[in-house]
Amino acid sequence: MAKVISAVRPPCLLPLRRRFFSCRGSAASSPDVEGYREAFARRMSMAGIKPHHRIALGVSGGPDSVALCVLAAGWKSDGLDRADVVCSSSGFIDGLLGIVVDHRLRPESGEEAKCVRDRVSKMGIRCEVAQCDWLDGHPKRSRLQEAARDMRYLILQSICVKHRIGVLLIAHHADDQAELFILRLSRGSGVLGLAGMAFVSQIFPTKFHCPEEDSANDGILLVRPLLDFSKDDMYNVCRGVRQEWVEDPTNQNPLFARNRIRMSLRSLSSCTFKSEMQAIISACRITRSYVDHICDKLISEAVTIMEHGYAIIDIEKLNPLKVEDLCLSRFLTSILQFISQRQRPVRGRISQSLLDYIRNIPCKTALTAAGCYLCAAPGSKGTKVLVCCSMDSPLPSKTEASHPYKGNLCPPTEIEQIIENAKVYTERMVPNASEVHFLQAKSSQDVLCEAKALKLINESTSRSILSLQMEESNNFRLKKEEKPVNELKYESKSAATSLIPLKPGESCYYMNRFLISWKLYDNVSAKATDCHQDAGEGSCDYTCAVDCGSSAAVRNMVDADWLYLANISKCQVQYATEKNMVASTGKTNHYARTAPRADYVQVSAQQALQALKLIPVSARKGLPVLVDSQGLILNIPSIHFKCCPHVQVLIEFKPRVPLGGGYSSYI
Repeated sequence: MAKVISAVRPPCLLPLRRRFFSCRGSAASSPDVEGYREAFARRMSMAGIKPHHRIALGVSGGPDSVALCVLAAGWKSDGLDRADVVCSSSGFIDGLLGIVVDHRLRPESGEEAKCVRDRVSKMGIRCEVAQCDWLDGHPKRSRLQEAARDMRYLILQSICVKHRIGVLLIAHHADDQAELFILRLSRGSGVLGLAGMAFVSQIFPTKFHCPEEDSANDGILLVRPLLDFSKDDMYNVCRGVRQEWVEDPTNQNPLFARNRIRMSLRSLSSCTFKSEMQAIISACRITRSYVDHICDKLISEAVTIMEHGYAIIDIEKLNPLKVEDLCLSRFLTSILQFISQRQRPVRGRISQSLLDYIRNIPCKTALTAAGCYLCAAPGSKGTKVLVCCSMDSPLPSKTEASHPYKGNLCPPTEIEQIIENAKVYTERMVPNASEVHFLQAKSSQDVLCEAKALKLINESTSRSILSLQMEESNNFRLKKEEKPVNELKYESKSAATSLIPLKPGESCYYMNRFLISWKLYDNVSAKATDCHQDAGEGSCDYTCAVDCGSSAAVRNMVDADWLYLANISKCQVQYATEKNMVASTGKTNHYARTAPRADYVQVSAQQALQALKLIPVSARKGLPVLVDSQGLILNIPSIHFKCCPHVQVLIEFKPRVPLGGGYSSYI
C-alpha cells in the first residue's frame, strides 16, 4: 500500500508547482508564539499525552502541519531534559516522527514531498515519505479528495503500526471545523454530526499481520490538538519562528465541496460571524459529550456482551421510555455497530424503527436492522432483547470478511494509560443536562432554530449559514443525480456465503469479530498417521485424514451442522459425515477417508450439543466453523467440537472495533 522513502536530507533546489512561502522578515515583526506553545501544551495534557510518549505527525507541508511540527517539537523538547530528547547520533528529537504522504496524483508530487521532508528534518523531526499505490487506478475526479483522505489515513496508520507508535497528531483547526459544520449541515446531519471532528478518537487499522500473544486491541489515538486555533493562528506560528510552508493549488479548486465552502466562509470573515459559528459548534460538541456520557452509562448498566458474539439488552434496567431519543438512538447504534462490526451510521427510518422497537415493552417481535437481528431473549418473557449478527444481511462493498491479524501497536499499557490520564479531564468536564441545548433537536434545521432562540447566533449569522447550506445542498443534489442508476452500495453476496481459506499456522479475523487460528499437532506427519488419542473412555487408534500442508476454511454455522452433531452423538458417524458433505457442498460424498473412532467423536459431539443449548438459536448462525478442503467439518471451536483430535483451533471473540467505537473526546 505504501512505499516508504528513506528519511535523508536531500537539497531542495527543484522548481515546484506548489507555492512555497518563506518567513524572512525581521524578528521584531514576527508574532510571539509563546501563547500558542502554552495552549498547545494544555491541549496535549488534556489528551493525556506526556512528552516521553512516542508520537507521529501527519505532515503535508502547509501552514497547518508546519505549525503542528513547530509546536510538537518545542513541547517535546521543553517537557524532558534536552539531552534525553535529542538522539546524539542523528540529531533528531527522540520519539517524534513526521509522515509525508505522496498521493502521486500530480507528476511533481514526489519532488514536493521530498522537499517537505527536508524542511521537517531541519526542524529536528525524523521524517518519512510514503507513496500511495493506487492499485485500481487513480480515483475519479469527483471523489478525489475523499479517496485521497481515505488512502492518507490508511498509510498513516500503517506507518504507525510499523514503528509501534500509538499516538498520531493531525493539524485540523477551528476553520476546518467550520467548513465541516456547513458540509454536514448541507447533508442533513443531526447534532451529533454537527459536533464535527473529535479532539481525541481511537481508530483501528483495517489490516493486520503477524499475531502476537498478549496483544491489546488498543488501536491508535488520533489527536487534534489545534482545534482551538484558527487558520490565522497557523500562519502566526509559522511566521513567529520564521518557518517556511507550502500552499497546495488543489485547495483552490471549486470542484471540491470543502474548497467551495472555504472560499464562501472567507467572504464572511467578520469577527461576529466567526465567533458565533464557533459558539454553535461548541454547543453541538457539548451535546455530543453529554450524549456519549449517557450512552456509556447505559451500556455499563443494561448490556451484557456474550463470548459467543451476541449482546443482551436488559430493557427493565435500560428503562427506554425515560431516555431521550438522541441518547437512546446513540446507545442502540453503538451496540449494533459493535455486534455487526459495520461502522456505517444508522439514520432516518432505520433509527426510528429501532426506537419504536426497543420502547415496545415487553418485546414480542423480531427486527432486522443495520446488519443485526433483534428479538426477545429466550426465557426473558420480552424483558430482554437479544442482538446478534444477521448472517443474511448483504456485505458492504468495502467490507472484508477476514484479514490477517496484527498484535498491539505499542506497549498495551501505554495507550490505556494515556486514556486514563485524559479521563481525569473529560470526566470533570461532562456537562449537566441543564447545559445541553440540542437534546430535542430532530434535524439540522432544529439545531439552527434552537441556536437562534438561545441567541448563540444572530439573525445575520443565521441567514448566512442558511445561504451556505442551501448553496451546498443544491450542489450535492446535482452531484447525486449525476451518479449512474446501477451504482450499488452493497455486494450481492451475504455474510452467510463467505468461505475464508486459512492455512495451518495462520490467523484471521472472521467478519472482524472472531480471532481464529489453527494448526496440526507437531507429531502429525504430512500423510495420514495413526496415533493414540484419549476419547474419554480409554485410548484408541485414530487415523488422521488431514494433510499438514493443506488449507482449511472458515464459514459460519448453518442448520445442517446441528443435525450433523445430533447424528454423531448417536454414533451415526458415517451417515452424519455424508449428510455434512451434502449440506456443505451440495454434492454426494465421493471423498473417501477413514471414519474417526465413534467413541471419540461421539463424546465431542455430545459435549458440543450441551454447549450449543446455552446459545440462542438466532445467535448460532454467527458462530465460525472450520472445514477441510472437501467441506467437511473439522472443528466448531466456540462449542469445543472436534472431528479430528490432531487439529487444534484457537478462537477468541475479539471485535476489531470495541463497544462504543473506542475512546473519543469532544471537549
